[in-house]
Amino acid sequence: MGHEKTLTGLIAALAGANLIYGPGMLESGITFDFAQLVMDNEFARMIKHTVGGFSINNETLAIDIIHQIGPAKDFLMHEHTFRHMRSQSQPELINRKAKEEWKAAGGKDIYTTSVEKARSILENHRPEPLPKGVSNKIKSIIKETEEELRLMNP
Repeated sequence: MGHEKTLTGLIAALAGANLIYGPGMLESGITFDFAQLVMDNEFARMIKHTVGGFSINNETLAIDIIHQIGPAKDFLMHEHTFRHMRSQSQPELINRKAKEEWKAAGGKDIYTTSVEKARSILENHRPEPLPKGVSNKIKSIIKETEEELRLMNP
């Protein structure tokens, strides 16, 4: 399911779409799941990171470093690698640890971790109030749109 959601979102994003439909939805929208919403948020963040592009320059290509170290040598321990290794997406839910390390940490699957995060958000998140006047502006947009729709469909 995660694979399908990521692929369908990524394909649309690569085509230029800036909206992903259906976060949190399962069964063609029949079911909504807060844990699924948390997972979909992570997938959307990774998609955004991917379509954001990559810098291609002397620093990121590391051609000087490649020449300096030479073929079949250790690039992983080089300072340049440490400086750039966090430029890939940084998931919160997808676990990239070795299997034994993952098991030692409790071996929770992504759904279990997502349920825990969703519960934590629901119990602890306190949204900032809207700035003064925003609520009235939203209400006026809704009222204006409803009136416009009534005129179009008498």
